[in-house]
Amino acid sequence: MWGSDEVKINEERQSRKEGNEEALKQANFFAVRTTAGQELNVLLMLEVRVRTANLPIHSIFSLPDLKGYIVVEASGLHVVYEAIRGLKHIKGKASGTIKWGDIESLLKPKSLIELLKEGEEVEIIAGPFRGMKARVVAVDKVKNEVSLSVLEASYPLTITIPVDYIKQAKKGE
Repeated sequence: MWGSDEVKINEERQSRKEGNEEALKQANFFAVRTTAGQELNVLLMLEVRVRTANLPIHSIFSLPDLKGYIVVEASGLHVVYEAIRGLKHIKGKASGTIKWGDIESLLKPKSLIELLKEGEEVEIIAGPFRGMKARVVAVDKVKNEVSLSVLEASYPLTITIPVDYIKQAKKGE
């Protein structure tokens, strides 16, 4: 008896999950141009307007890789125009829809080990060498480790540490 109920629940969960994925593919996403650096302010003002006017907007978000834009999920373009009308820091209106596949690739976080290249400078954030700068010598994706040449050592020093112990150095340094 319990086994059949459990199977039914799992089937319902699976159908809901497939329904959600299908709904995301059918959703309408619109990009709205904003003043660069003001994305969060625009999001907050837009949220207040959507709640007070009870507009049929499903979600509003900004992407870290997409400066100067916010993404609005709504039933139609006219709803987006109604929501952004007269808001500060709005520089352009949405003109067309964005596909879910384009947004999905920007939302998924990239693994640090995939981004590292030999010769790149990194900062060690854990372990006995914490706070030191180093240069990537080799990347072992299977073991999830990197070999580094410590730049701040007084003699040539190469160490192998887990990729979780490092972060990419800022580009401006």
